[in-house]
Amino acid sequence: MATEATVRIPLRWRDLDQLGHLNQSVYHELLEEGRGALFASLGDRGFPFVLVHVELDYRREVRKADGHLDVTCRVAKVGRTSITTEDLIALPDGTTAAEGTSVLVAWDTEARRSRELSAEERGALDG
Repeated sequence: MATEATVRIPLRWRDLDQLGHLNQSVYHELLEEGRGALFASLGDRGFPFVLVHVELDYRREVRKADGHLDVTCRVAKVGRTSITTEDLIALPDGTTAAEGTSVLVAWDTEARRSRELSAEERGALDG
């Protein structure tokens, strides 16, 4: 599967902790931006989802002087009701700052519960 999106995100002073590096909670905001870019790339074929699981490994320190990060979200697996993404946060030189996976479940906004992915959604996610 090749469906993926990358978004460049500038670093802000508020993103840093007292040690001068990216606060751990900001990584999850970055991943959210990556998922948003992925679903925006699907256009009208996007769908409502809820995040049910995130795994993230921190590989390198991120500091304000890095300027920006590139966040890539790629569809790795499409299930019956869910998709799994591979997520990468990279420094400007391409070095991996953090990487992991996320699981998103298709959401029925009226019934307020998970639902099966449609054939059209599966097709969009498969690229």
